[in-house]
This record gives sequence, C-alpha cells and structure tokens, in this order.
Amino acid sequence: MAQSRWIEINCDMGEGFGRWKMGPDEELMRYVDVANVACGFHAGDPSIMVRTVRLAKQRGVRIGAHPGMPDLLGFGRRRMTVSPDDMYALVLYQVGALAGILAAEGVPLNHVKPHGELYFYIQRDADIRDAVLRAVRTFNVPIYGMPTPDMIEACQRIGLELIPEFYTDIDYDEEGKLVPVAESVPVTPDLIAERIRTFASTGQTRTKVGNMVNIPIDKQGFSICIHSDMPGALENAAAARAAVKGIQEA
Repeated sequence: MAQSRWIEINCDMGEGFGRWKMGPDEELMRYVDVANVACGFHAGDPSIMVRTVRLAKQRGVRIGAHPGMPDLLGFGRRRMTVSPDDMYALVLYQVGALAGILAAEGVPLNHVKPHGELYFYIQRDADIRDAVLRAVRTFNVPIYGMPTPDMIEACQRIGLELIPEFYTDIDYDEEGKLVPVAESVPVTPDLIAERIRTFASTGQTRTKVGNMVNIPIDKQGFSICIHSDMPGALENAAAARAAVKGIQEA
C-alpha cells in the first residue's frame, strides 16, 4: 500500500527578547503543527522559552529547538565566521537549554531546525554542516532543512533523519535554492496559498525572477515553513492552513 501524503506547517516562535515581542505567537498556534522555539542566541530568553513551550503544549503543537548564530542585534541573519568546534558547542548549548525546559514541562523534543544564517551556513560549509549534525544527533531527533544532495549525504553518514522543508514566504533562486529574507520579495496570503498548491501538484515553485523551478523535495511528504516575524504572519499562516486543508480534502 502506498504511504499516505503528509503535509505539516512549522513556524519559528518565541523570537522576542525581554520586554520586546516579535511575532503573534498566541494567535499563530491555531494554524501550525510544529513550533520552532528560539533558544536565546538570535532571539528568545529563558522566560520566553518557558512561556512558548507552555503555549505550544496547551495547543498540542509539537516543539523543536531553533538554534541560531550568536547575534541578537542582527536577529541571527548576518554572516559571521565560527569554527566547527565552537559551532558544535553552540548548538549543543542552545538545544540543551530547550531540552531542559521541555523535560520540566513533560514534553518531548520533536526536532531541531537551524535559524537564519546558520541554516545557510550549513548549506555552504561542509565542516559546519557536520558539526551541527553531530550536535543534533546527541538528542536523537530529526533535523529540518533543505534536502540538497550534500545535506542528504551528510545526514545519512551521521545517522540523522532529515525532514524536508518548503518555504512559502521567501523566494527561491534559479537553482532552486533559498533566497535570504532580506533579498526576498514581500508576500501576500494569496501568494502563500498559490505557492503551496502549485508545489503540491507539480513539485515546482516560481523563482524570484518569475521562472518555474523544480524543488528537490518529495511532494508526498514535507513541512511548510512560516516566519512569525514577517509582516502579515498571522494572515500568511491562516492562508497556508486553508491551502493545506484543501489539498488534504481533495
């Protein structure tokens, strides 16, 4: 029997700091299946992490760690050079902090999803990729990411499950690679829904310059990312949920 299609929505959350709030986390929880909780380096702090975990637990939303670069001022989206040994420690430290909070709340760690520049750093640097994957393997959970040939090979070699992601609120380039947030064109809820429906039916998406490109993700099962810090994040998430529901009911 063929495996049934699965599509989920994940969202980066808990990305405020102290008195500063970033996204509408409470409202977003209604529309998502998975919360990626910031772990204090690009955003988040201990109290926000606890509150976000409790909110997700209340809503029945699965919880993963969202480690980032040590860059609060740049929201973890600026390039910096970090040694593989330091990167291994940075990821262990951040995920370990969230794992402790989850243990206190009686909730399992679902996965790890790197944030921002760390997500891109993993794609372009083999040593950093291995360092991050080795750190994640410690927690015996999957990693969310782009299923490029290099990423697939590294995960198989290190013994880590890779959950493929499709992005709807940032652009892809002509090679099917992600474009950074700062270089992407702003989206609308209608565009979010259109991208999901198009990818689910064809395995393609429209690039920043308007061409169709294949995305190396099995459209039979994938996770859709929504950024909580984007303008219109709540409307984007609602549109994504409606599109997914339509696909699943078709």
